Amino acid sequence: MHYYHKSHKWHISLIVAVVAFVLGWQATALGILSNEYAGDLSHEDGVQIESEDIDLGMFWKVWSKLEEKYVDLEHVDEEQMVYGAIKGMVESLDDSYTVYMTPEESEEFSASLEGTLEGIGAELTVENNDLVVVSPLRNSPAEKAGLLPGDVIYMIEEEFANDMTLFDAIMNIRGEKGTTVTLTILREGLSEPFDVSIVRDSIDIESVTIEELDGEIVYLSVNQFNDKTNDEFSKAISEMILDEPEGIIVDLRFNGGGYLDIAVELLSYLLPSDTEAVVIKQRGKDDDVMNTNGNPKVLNVPLVVLVNGGSASASEILAGAIQDHKRGVIMGTQSFGKGTVQEVISFSDGSSMRMTIAKWFTPDGRDINKVGLTPDIVIEIDNADFDSEYDEQKEEAADYLREL
Repeated sequence: MHYYHKSHKWHISLIVAVVAFVLGWQATALGILSNEYAGDLSHEDGVQIESEDIDLGMFWKVWSKLEEKYVDLEHVDEEQMVYGAIKGMVESLDDSYTVYMTPEESEEFSASLEGTLEGIGAELTVENNDLVVVSPLRNSPAEKAGLLPGDVIYMIEEEFANDMTLFDAIMNIRGEKGTTVTLTILREGLSEPFDVSIVRDSIDIESVTIEELDGEIVYLSVNQFNDKTNDEFSKAISEMILDEPEGIIVDLRFNGGGYLDIAVELLSYLLPSDTEAVVIKQRGKDDDVMNTNGNPKVLNVPLVVLVNGGSASASEILAGAIQDHKRGVIMGTQSFGKGTVQEVISFSDGSSMRMTIAKWFTPDGRDINKVGLTPDIVIEIDNADFDSEYDEQKEEAADYLREL
């Protein structure tokens, strides 16, 4: 269900990673922009771009020398040389969210995203050539094994992760349900790396869960921003308003993002009609301002939004709008900081490219990319708290609402 005149073009995955791969999750991990809009943003196959400042002669000189003199002729594969050259060109942008995939990589990755997957359930990004955990999914094998946001995956089955392409690292971590993968982890605050063995499983995470807390406080955990999230959130809101709650907690911790327009749809329950939710900026285009749709159901109920280092992208859009409009209190720790938008372009040979095509800003014009959101109330927790059944941040949020 799309409420906005232009919103269909922004049904985009904003998950964090080069393409924000979710290990054993679903297609919202791709950074996908609808194909109907992609044509506005990219040249068609075969279009030649000429520039007086670019001399491609050196490219062909190197190509010629390789074909003429490279010692192992059987390794001179012209098709792979072309794909390698394209990958190098894309990587020269130094944007970990922009990546080119060969036909084989595109096919294998797309096939692995059909239906419920099997893996460890974690969202990854690349930072300074390190493979970094953005967020383990709730109740996933990764979370149960103790992976935390910010963990660096140093080795995968005794092979160095930074010697692999991101695609190869992802595929080495994924695997059949019941099998085990051993990761060597570097964690801030620990002097030595340590191994974590994770048993892969089917990954099927509920988008929204609801819980009633003491003091007539309703706790809504939003785990994803996918096609089901709006319906599940709407149902939860409709159920809870019958009991006239005294406060609402929206938990976005460990939520790596999802579709941008779903974040706006959720904001439409929490903010007044036609309120600015997010601003999208593209090169050479007017700003695209997305507003709430006029379906507010809980405008006057006190609100706390929980975030942490695993809250990224669409999660930050929701939290940022709530903070800018002073609709509620943001509580927890600094969010991840992903303020860019990606699209996918498929080419006629079966290869594809995922490319950063826009930046988003909060209603007050804040750019949170690589910075994140600073909570109104910071509740720090240490590694030991992750192993405890007591959720200090959740309890602090509930206490805050009870005291209002």
